[in-house]
Amino acid sequence: MVQVVRDAGVRIADRAEAEGYVAKVCFKTGPPGRVGIELEWTTHHLDDPARPVDPGVLGSALGEHAPRSLVPDSPQNPLPYGGRVTLEPGGQVEISTDTSDSLAGLLDATMADLQQLTGLLDRAGLALDGQGCDAHRRPGRILDTPRYATMERVFDRFGPYGRQWMCGTASVQVCLDAGLPERVAPRWRALHAVGPALVAAFANSARSAGTDTGWASARMRACLAADPMRNGPPADDADPVAGWARRVLDTPVLCVRRDDGSWDVPPGITFADWIGGAMTPAPTYADLDYHVSTMFPPVRARGYFEVRYLDMQSGPDWVAPVAVLVALFAREETVDAAAALAAPAAGRWVQAARHGLADPAIAAVAPRLLDLACAALEHTDLPPATVEAVTAVVERRLREGGLR
Repeated sequence: MVQVVRDAGVRIADRAEAEGYVAKVCFKTGPPGRVGIELEWTTHHLDDPARPVDPGVLGSALGEHAPRSLVPDSPQNPLPYGGRVTLEPGGQVEISTDTSDSLAGLLDATMADLQQLTGLLDRAGLALDGQGCDAHRRPGRILDTPRYATMERVFDRFGPYGRQWMCGTASVQVCLDAGLPERVAPRWRALHAVGPALVAAFANSARSAGTDTGWASARMRACLAADPMRNGPPADDADPVAGWARRVLDTPVLCVRRDDGSWDVPPGITFADWIGGAMTPAPTYADLDYHVSTMFPPVRARGYFEVRYLDMQSGPDWVAPVAVLVALFAREETVDAAAALAAPAAGRWVQAARHGLADPAIAAVAPRLLDLACAALEHTDLPPATVEAVTAVVERRLREGGLR
């Protein structure tokens, strides 16, 4: 039995109690309407993109906005329009927004914050790169935190892709409401059904560390291979809420927070095992909340649906996948239509990552699905110029894939 030192707190009595808690907190229901985004970019020196970024240089460039994971005494002030700057293990810079009931307002605010961020980095000779994988250098961790050190060791058990995913990839993440109780399951299934087609349509990570990987989305390949149980798509459960709760309890504990020393855990101990006495003392609800934060599937339930399967895009093109997802999930009839259109390609995550729009099953559904999304843009509050720009990006991606 492994001894774990933890602060006092409410201990979880049994598995059933834990599953009930996960179902409650990870699927908060209500009328959908709000959206949030998280945008990641790999970061490079303007004069030599292959040179590793020095943490001190990056921290100085970010100034008052630097996260404490990089600068421990930073005030972590948000950007002028509310975006919070965070950092991934390899130095990827991320803007995380608050949620908004206006997509147009959210995009405008994020664009303004991005302009501020790029200005700060530019003055330090640094730039953000709009691709899903670091095309210039091998992945290397620059954040020295117990969480990331332990994560690196865990992922190393599965091969090289964990470090690549942690330290050399970047994504567009979209956060959507779970919806009304009777619509939670259909929305959850639809987000997964459309996933492979959207992965393929917006695949933007063929190159990694200076080489052509042969994959349309090497980022998605790395994510799925890093830790298949933790990062893979869910089983097709009749009740996805209960299925997610079971999955959370059956996933090995990645790390345990301690005041001092390593956060390592012996391999294979699931959260359910921890409740059952495999480690002491028993876990608290805070431990369970933290455990959920160490799961990285294509869609993560955290009170809302965090869509994690999209590559970062070049320049302002990141607006397109955000708008496409929001449009598809703005009205329930569109959700159902999207799920039906995407059904023949549902589950083809690996094929989408490898072949993109060249996969025959995905090629058969992607144009109709994206046409539906573009038509549904009228159900958002985007101005005509933005609708036109999003539609142009979609059309270009389909042409590049030979589908137009």
